[in-house]
This record gives sequence, structure tokens and C-alpha cells, in this order.
Amino acid sequence: MEVSSDSVLVWTRVCGQEVPNPVRHERRAEVFRHPIDFDENMPVSQMDGGVQGAEGLVRVSLRNGDETHTSEWVQALGENDFTVRLPFKGLKPATTYEVELLTKADENAPAGRALGSFVTAPAPDQEVPVLFTTSTCQYFWSFDEDVRGFHSYDSMASMRPDFFIQTGDYVYYDKPGPLAKNIEQARHKWHAMDAWPSLKDLFKDVPVFLMKDDHDLLKDDSNPASTPYGDRTFADGISLWYQNVPLEDKPYRSIRWGKDLQIWMMEGREFRSPNNAPDGPDKTIWGSEQLAWLKQSLESSDASFKILVSATPIVGPDRDSKVDNHANKAYEQEGEMLRSYLSGVPNLFVVNGDRHWQYVSKDLETGLMEFCSGPISDWHAQGWDADDVRPEHEFLRLKGGFLSVEVKRESSKPQITFTHRDVMGRAVHEERINWKALG
Repeated sequence: MEVSSDSVLVWTRVCGQEVPNPVRHERRAEVFRHPIDFDENMPVSQMDGGVQGAEGLVRVSLRNGDETHTSEWVQALGENDFTVRLPFKGLKPATTYEVELLTKADENAPAGRALGSFVTAPAPDQEVPVLFTTSTCQYFWSFDEDVRGFHSYDSMASMRPDFFIQTGDYVYYDKPGPLAKNIEQARHKWHAMDAWPSLKDLFKDVPVFLMKDDHDLLKDDSNPASTPYGDRTFADGISLWYQNVPLEDKPYRSIRWGKDLQIWMMEGREFRSPNNAPDGPDKTIWGSEQLAWLKQSLESSDASFKILVSATPIVGPDRDSKVDNHANKAYEQEGEMLRSYLSGVPNLFVVNGDRHWQYVSKDLETGLMEFCSGPISDWHAQGWDADDVRPEHEFLRLKGGFLSVEVKRESSKPQITFTHRDVMGRAVHEERINWKALG
């Protein structure tokens, strides 16, 4: 479910089996934990974690006291991988709605029932506390245990956040078990990930905003100019992503959560120049239309705190070998422009994904601060030397977990707290920052 102050979009998939296929393969005792002796050519229906879909009818009802909103019966079709999206408008701000989801095979069949809930965003003038969580980089085979999946999701659920942002690399098409070189294998990656109980339990009661990155579309460092991966193209990846995400409009969007917080979620794949193009004023990751939208909406916002969420780093530091983000030389001119511009917006911070380690960085030239959640599990942590602490680093940890962000008022003044947590939810670093008045 993706929410605003007056709407929700409910996404679901009709399944033809009650539980996913069991995890049968052992894993290597190394980073990413690739499966051992996995037959990449086995039928997808037999793969670990697989969940077959089924045609059927879906209806959703929302209730709050005497207020009820009910959709029509909507058909789930194989051409859409048996997924449906059900939008609701005209909801009340800061209101809890109970969700009832009914599914049935046909008009005459008995209906199955699932329950959930969500809370809409507060109105822009409401002074209310907010807590949200964010994470990145999750590979099915990097799970913590083979019943519930990832500890981080259960840890987030125990905190009862107002919403959750996943910053990309939700699935890894180009890692084995299987390597998703056709559409059927790519769809399996989503089915297996979404079937973990830890994810399902969080998502049924917490609104989720999903962003995408390279591994969710095609392969490492993918962009619109990328060559196909097996039988799949970059365009195929775009279509599959939109089938699996509760999103109605453009992939870049903003959410306002009361008086003290507004968030901008940036799209880093659809509009970018090729990574290997020469750097220059026209080379871009975000594209001119998105950048114009960002500047206009940032400058018109009166939120106390502003958070820009990017699937990839803007501050870094990153490895010299990488050519994929604003912290790299490959996009140096746009990166320098963004760090200069964003650092001039009062009370703005960057939250990013993509990197497989947790960090807080402060740009040495502009002072722009960036918070990276790190990967969802310890088995996915790699890519940086834990002893390589640079001058930019305020915090560095080569482990997995997630980031929680809390905004509340202390003595009537807004305050924001960024807390890095391990996979069990324990705080490992905290940055508490008071709002600064303009001028």
C-alpha cells in the first residue's frame, strides 16, 4: 500500500498456493550465500520460494467506524502476473483504516479473506511526530533464516513505523538461484521475495514506498542503453517493475507527512545518460524534467525538515572503480551541482541506498549530510574496508540492518533523529539534529 493524506493504492497478487515452495538448497558460507548445486534450468514452478499465481476476482474494503469504501470486483489476469491495483480517494488525513481483501476463483466460488490496516498521512498543517524506516539491497538467498526470511523486517515491524521506504535492489535478477534471463524467471524473483512472512507481515499494516535500482531492472549498473540480459531487455525490466509496485503515476514523487516532514523519492534509472558517456553539463542521472520538478517542489515546501531519498549515493565516498552514481567521477558535474544546490536548502538531508555498508557522511566542501541504511542482512554486507574511515565519514559500519528516522517536537521545536540499527533493531549509531530557523 502506498498512501497520501487522502488516498491509498492497494496492490495484491492472487496466488494459486497457500505457502511458497520450501527452501531446499544449502547455501555457501560466504557473502550473498549463493545456493549450492542450483539447477538454473529447472522449471520455475519447482524453484525455492516460488509461488504460482492464479486467475481470480479481488475486492477490497476500507473501514473506519461508519466510513466504508469498497471497490468493485477486479479480475486478476495472467498477462499482469495475476496482480491488481485498487486505488481509493477521498480518505481522511491521519486516520486508521482497516483493510479487508477478498479473493475468489470466479463469481460462484467462496471467497478467501485477508486483513490489514494503514494510517493515512497527516495534513500539512498538523504537528505530529513521525517515525519511518528505510532499507536497501536484498537478495533472496541472503536471508537470515528459512522460515521468516529477514530479521530486519521483523525488527522494523516491532517498531510500528508510520511507513517504510525501500530504496532499490529489492530483487537481484543477475544473481544465481535463478539468474533471471527470461521474464518467467524474473517474475519468480518477485514472488519469492514477497512470500517471506517477515515482509508480508510488515506490508499488511505499514504503507510502503518502493524505489528501483539497477538489479530490479536488468543487471549491474543497468541504464536505458544497456544490452539485453539473456532474453530480457531494459524495457522488459521497466514493465515488470511497474507490475509489482503499488504506484499509479511517475516513479519520482513526494510525500508530505504533517507540518514537520516532506520526502522526495528520486528516480535514478529511467532517465539517465549511459554510464560510459563522457562527462559534461548534459550528462545526467535524473534528467531535466525530474530535476526541474525537484527544485520547484523543494522551493515551495514549508516543511520543517526535508529528506531527499536517492537509490544511489550523492555524497559517498564510493569506490574509485564505480561509474554509476553522483559520488563517482562518471557523473562528476551533475554530482557537484547537486551537492552545491542541496546544501543550500535549509534542514535538508540525503538518505540513500545501493551501498552494502552503513554510513553517515558529510561532504567536505558543502556540508551536505548523507545517511546510507546499508543492506538488509549481514550476509549482504561487502564492498568497503571497515578500517577505511575517510574524513567524510561521521559513522561507518560494514554490516547489515536498516535506518530509522524520527521527527518530533522538543519544547515546541522540531528535531530529527537518524538511527542506524542492526538486523535485530538495536541502535548502533544515532545523529540527533535540531531544526535551524531561516536566516
